[in-house]
Amino acid sequence: MFAMLRSGQVPVGSFGGSCGNAPVLSFRATRQNWRRVFIVMRTQKEGNHAPQMDPLRFARLAAEEQLRQASGFFQVMSTRRTVRSFSPEPVPFELIETAIKAATTAPSGANQQPWRFVVVSNPEVKRQMREAAEAEEKEFYHRRAPREWLEALQPLGTDWHKPFLEIAPYLIVIFRLDYGLSRDAEGQEIKTKHYYVMESVGIAAGILLTALHMAGLATLTHTPSPMGFLGKILNRPKNEKPYLLIPAGYPSADAAVPRISKRPLAEVLEVVS
Repeated sequence: MFAMLRSGQVPVGSFGGSCGNAPVLSFRATRQNWRRVFIVMRTQKEGNHAPQMDPLRFARLAAEEQLRQASGFFQVMSTRRTVRSFSPEPVPFELIETAIKAATTAPSGANQQPWRFVVVSNPEVKRQMREAAEAEEKEFYHRRAPREWLEALQPLGTDWHKPFLEIAPYLIVIFRLDYGLSRDAEGQEIKTKHYYVMESVGIAAGILLTALHMAGLATLTHTPSPMGFLGKILNRPKNEKPYLLIPAGYPSADAAVPRISKRPLAEVLEVVS
């Protein structure tokens, strides 16, 4: 092996074993190349393999088109509002499905994709969800919430009544998967740790809200506190925890939204150059 190293011809095979028909790595005897050879041999010894890679599909836009698309996207998203008055008018399920497909393109820690999207349209299940949510929210508004929190919510006009949970045609419940669950050949449970779960699911939720808005639908981000009842009603496994509940549909004809504004860019943007 070391004679091969000196010659600059190294078969890339199992370290310490027969290389057989393994490909030959040729290199110039520089310090950098020696380091690469030993990394390859160590990787082979540890049973690791280089990841399979595909060429990046990327179309670079002309500068004018870049700005046009960025500005157009901002204009569309600046019309997005949180809606609490929904129409019961049916919505094509394909719109919901396609928006969720977009959400699943989100980046995630170690590409583990620790999310589950449960779509509810069954009237009886929606009724159960509303009753459970209102029970928790009534307790929150009347007993649990500190005064400062209630004062912060006052300009939004919210209370414990949640009729939209029955009126909106679809309720999308996002669950986070804190760990993966599987079974081995003997049927024993195997847990797989997930990384950056909250961040990953948060990004996916943002893409979902964006996709639903781009599809011409109204949405609401609803987080009843606590919301463990969602896992029970929807019969989710123990590794799935409720993250966000999104009613989706068309706004009612008389829908109104609070008169609020977003902070100016100068208050939220810092440039370090």
